[in-house]
Amino acid sequence: MTVTTYVGIDVSKAFLDVAMLPGGEALQVSNDAAGIEELASGLRGLNLGVVVLEATGGYELEAWTQLTEAGLPVAVVNPRQIREFARATGRLAKTDRIDAEVLARFAEAVRPEPRLLPDEATQALRELVRYRRQLTESLTQVKNRLRLAAVTRCELEDDIAHLKQKLAAVEGRIARLIEQVPAAKGRAELLRSVPGVGPALTSSLLAELPELGSLNRKQVAALVGVAPLNRDSGTLRGRRTIWGGRAALRATLYMAAVVAVRYNTALRPFYLRLLERGKPAKLALTACMRKLLCILNAIARTKRPWQKPLAGLTS
Repeated sequence: MTVTTYVGIDVSKAFLDVAMLPGGEALQVSNDAAGIEELASGLRGLNLGVVVLEATGGYELEAWTQLTEAGLPVAVVNPRQIREFARATGRLAKTDRIDAEVLARFAEAVRPEPRLLPDEATQALRELVRYRRQLTESLTQVKNRLRLAAVTRCELEDDIAHLKQKLAAVEGRIARLIEQVPAAKGRAELLRSVPGVGPALTSSLLAELPELGSLNRKQVAALVGVAPLNRDSGTLRGRRTIWGGRAALRATLYMAAVVAVRYNTALRPFYLRLLERGKPAKLALTACMRKLLCILNAIARTKRPWQKPLAGLTS
């Protein structure tokens, strides 16, 4: 009987630490084209289940690219998911070799679906969107410092002007990139047809939620982290909460929902009904985030622009 091999790869800037199960083999290669090709050659002859890498802020991209192009099934997973798996299995120590073994055990136990590699345009858009987010956070921090400043006001005002200039330049690059890619441009026009959805949410969805339109409403809500999760035990019925998912994207969705509950003809009545039923404003707004995401998911799936009756088409 052919044995299925599951591979975990711990990624660092210089090296890839590799663990394989059930055989227990371990090796280390350089995180460059030559080292990844050496690894791919060794894996090609195996009956692979899945190769799991952690998302490490970009250091995994070259390995993801080359291994995928070599025809190997590669899944890139959230580091938080791996750490929780490690704690659940009693693996509290942390070294590169141990991390690779944990990834291999995760691959063997969970068997995540291989993820398609983003195309160059999506990768570029994702980088720009994340840079815009960093600039926005920096701008907010400097504005907060300005409120309390006495002797550094001039310097902080210069910093604010500089950050605003950089932010405008990045937003221009994002808009031009979307305009240059026909598929992205058409998808962006569909998403922006929804009242309350602006350039920030549109570009974030294109860059960080490529699954939009390919999942049902429950799946897409869970992926972003706006699905209510049970917290029950025995006779205790805890309050439903949201957690996990793609936090940065969820923050952008929150800001869009704040606008949408004022101007969107489907979301505003929904929001007011929840408030009339005694729901806290934050909970009602979270429900609107979920509903807005489901509307956008339906639009991406059907490729039909916003119409009020489409608000119900969220399954």
